[in-house]
Amino acid sequence: MSRSVRSGPDAADAVGGPPVAVLQRRTLAVVAASTLVVLAAFVTPLATTVATAADLGAGAGGQAWLLSAMSLGLAAALLVTGAAADDLGRRRVFTAGLVLLAAGAAVTATAGATGVFVAGRVVEGVGGAAVLACSLGLVAQVFPLGPARARAAAVWGASLGAGTGVGGLAAVLLDGETGWRATHAAAAVVALLLAVAARLLLPEAAPGRRPRVDVPGPVLLVAAVCCLLVGLVATRTGAGTGAVVALIAGGAVLAVAFVLAENRVRTPMVDLGLFRVRGFVAATLGALVTGVATVGLMSFLVTVLQRALGESLLATTLLVLVWSAVATATSWGLRWLPGVDGRVLLAGGLAVSAAGLAALAVLDTGSRAVALLPGLVVLGVGYGAANAALGREAVAHVPPERAGMGSGANNTARYLGAAVGVTLVVLLVTAGAPAGTAAGLLAGWDAAALAGAGLSAAGALAVLALRPARR
Repeated sequence: MSRSVRSGPDAADAVGGPPVAVLQRRTLAVVAASTLVVLAAFVTPLATTVATAADLGAGAGGQAWLLSAMSLGLAAALLVTGAAADDLGRRRVFTAGLVLLAAGAAVTATAGATGVFVAGRVVEGVGGAAVLACSLGLVAQVFPLGPARARAAAVWGASLGAGTGVGGLAAVLLDGETGWRATHAAAAVVALLLAVAARLLLPEAAPGRRPRVDVPGPVLLVAAVCCLLVGLVATRTGAGTGAVVALIAGGAVLAVAFVLAENRVRTPMVDLGLFRVRGFVAATLGALVTGVATVGLMSFLVTVLQRALGESLLATTLLVLVWSAVATATSWGLRWLPGVDGRVLLAGGLAVSAAGLAALAVLDTGSRAVALLPGLVVLGVGYGAANAALGREAVAHVPPERAGMGSGANNTARYLGAAVGVTLVVLLVTAGAPAGTAAGLLAGWDAAALAGAGLSAAGALAVLALRPARR
């Protein structure tokens, strides 16, 4: 069983633990594999939405929740699990997250109604949040700041891209009458096995200060996100304008209340003073834009291709796999360029993503899915570069003992963006097809792709503008 270690390159040897190189390899292996599983679980409904919605009888609003429920759990829990990891111990929180991920996947695998499925996905999101919030902190704990940590962060970024491909491939391999259920069940089993590996192999840092629970923060954050998403979905479910405005305004008020509450408590989920650090702001903004534009659009790709163009699950999944493989290879390759400035790399990734997203706005009723291939390759390069940069920048601008907070804040921005992005994409795509026509769906897709391209380009410029102040 692993021993408690101090952060730093000589920590393990200092307490009689395994050699540093061994500790680094097994920590990175468990962290990367677990991150991959979280992303694979995240994308499973993206490949099986049509079958899942039909089986559960989900309408337009229900489908939006099928896609965004895990993002909601991730966004709501990342900050609090990141703070808990710093205070209670990263290995402990990381392992508990894998167990919770398995439990949520088991619920979704056996769900008989949309509400039960959504609840299971939220639980999966909370468990995945613990894994992602601790992952970069665990990497920072055993890899010293510099080229070694940059290479490890690139491997972690590659696992993000690989997870999307593995999840889609699993959906194809387990396809059948109950294929979508089998995929969730498989995720539950693998998550439990990784929980055992994490408990046995990962190092544990000495807990920080005595933890104090920040109750108002997570409650207000969850309430704000729920109001916003329900308000957006309500625009397509026949709700009155007054109700929609009230929900969105309520979400904004709750978000302000969250900021005020975090500014008053002694142990907030995120230190708001970090937002005075330009590098931290740039990383958080980059993660938010990546979630809204890239993850949001790609979350609905398979559904559009199946419904509007009649493509098979295999054909659509292969396209997603190409995007995932290119992103993984890009992140992996960038580990050999640790000297590249992280802010420049992030801005470049967003700019390339903008070009790839724009190239996806090419569909009409006479198109085939293969027309998206060039754009997906370009988008994969941009997404992979952004992942590698975010893995590095998320913990580069926070004190080492608050690495969990930095990782949690960065991933919160990504998946909060994903939850909002998925909902907006569904609304944009279906807005052009009130009767579900193929032409309307494809016109909506093109509009959503161009909107995502514009947002990514704006994000790239903003990240470049946030140049760190001279010391």
